[in-house]
Amino acid sequence: MTEATEAAPAPVTVDVISDVVCPWCYVGKKRLAKALEMRPEQPVVVRWRPYQLDPTIPAGGYDRKAYMARKFGDRVGEVHQRLIAIGEEEGIPFAFDAIQRSPNTLDAHRLIRWSWTWGVQDALVDSLFSAYFTEGVDVGDIEALADRAALVGIDREEAAAFLRSDEAAPEVQREIRQAQDIGVQGVPFFIFAGRLAASGAQPAEVLADALDQAAGMEPAQVVGEDKDEDEDDED
Repeated sequence: MTEATEAAPAPVTVDVISDVVCPWCYVGKKRLAKALEMRPEQPVVVRWRPYQLDPTIPAGGYDRKAYMARKFGDRVGEVHQRLIAIGEEEGIPFAFDAIQRSPNTLDAHRLIRWSWTWGVQDALVDSLFSAYFTEGVDVGDIEALADRAALVGIDREEAAAFLRSDEAAPEVQREIRQAQDIGVQGVPFFIFAGRLAASGAQPAEVLADALDQAAGMEPAQVVGEDKDEDEDDED
């Protein structure tokens, strides 16, 4: 008789609440990827959830420099330099000077939600972060968003038609309200298996430990402390 094969671990769902114009969310995505590499034996399903740091920004956005000056005053340079240094550690070549517009991100979140049906959500999120923070692409522009969708394998014309509609807008806004209702005030915010929360761009080791706890059916709790994005949130 052969020995019984050990059962494979059950997948752990990781919901990441973020905004595509949040630099700490980009850092958090890189750190989550490292955490998953630390646990190659653990199946994981990552789902990207919406949040808007500033939902009052109108369609078409604001001039970036003027917006940042209003928000940070003469601290803009200091904030950017800190993020650039952290970005270098995480493999992100932040190019803040290339960004011309501070956009409303509702359409980007609609596209991210819809991309789940194409099986390319994580790739799209990565493409949008890179577009905005390293290329200066206006991720509030429908045509630019359709271009990024095409880069990850979504039919461009279908993406453009979707973006020209209002489809998924109510669902995105509902998810944002739900995040606020559970106390999310800063992003990134990670929820492991619907039970365990990690707030902020935590180190990869902290996220890997949270994954272990979620896989081990640990009780719900918040791990780590809010850091980085609450201290100096660039957007």
